[in-house]
Amino acid sequence: MSQQKEMMQVAEETTPGKMTYFCQEIPKEWHTGVQDAVPWHLFEPFELVDTVTGMQALEQTVVRACWSPNFLFIQFICEDRHIASDFLNRDDPLYEQDVVELFFDEYGNGTHYLELEVSPHNVVFDARIENDGFGNTVRVDKEWDFVGLQTNVYLDAPDRLVYEIQIPAYNFDRPFRAGMQWRANFYRIDENPEGLREYQAWQPTGAVNFHVSDEFGTIQFI
Repeated sequence: MSQQKEMMQVAEETTPGKMTYFCQEIPKEWHTGVQDAVPWHLFEPFELVDTVTGMQALEQTVVRACWSPNFLFIQFICEDRHIASDFLNRDDPLYEQDVVELFFDEYGNGTHYLELEVSPHNVVFDARIENDGFGNTVRVDKEWDFVGLQTNVYLDAPDRLVYEIQIPAYNFDRPFRAGMQWRANFYRIDENPEGLREYQAWQPTGAVNFHVSDEFGTIQFI
């Protein structure tokens, strides 16, 4: 295996228990300057697991991410045989039903990060979070919004939902570049017909609490 291929391994553990995602730049030929195309087939996926046990999820969730100088792109592909989603308005408490979630900690301190949620009906929750560093949120600023955010949710096969998210780079403090690192996590809440909910994560938190920021993994831009 070449060194480049080794760098692209999606689920490599750089420290015990912590995952690193090697987030690739979209090849230049796919850059349009306005809304870059996304060749999803070029990027390796990773799966979410039960956030408490770390075991395989009951319904599979596959995630990919990539970037260009202008945008960060994320795709979730979710098996979903039962959709529980009644919310209609931005910043409704989407986390009370089915949802996919992303937490981005640009500086890696665990106390200030951005949260984005998207429901199966393409309703968005976004906020700036202040955390005490021990898994407790001390402030949720829902007045803050991602500017220029684009999301799309669609059914691409029976019982399978695709979420596609495009975030302009100007929402973050630093320009996107190879070598940059963030702390981050990717999540999903999935309810079954009996009303039981499974909490999935890329980097398990060990509890039904996605705000355990000490357990965030790392995004490495390459």
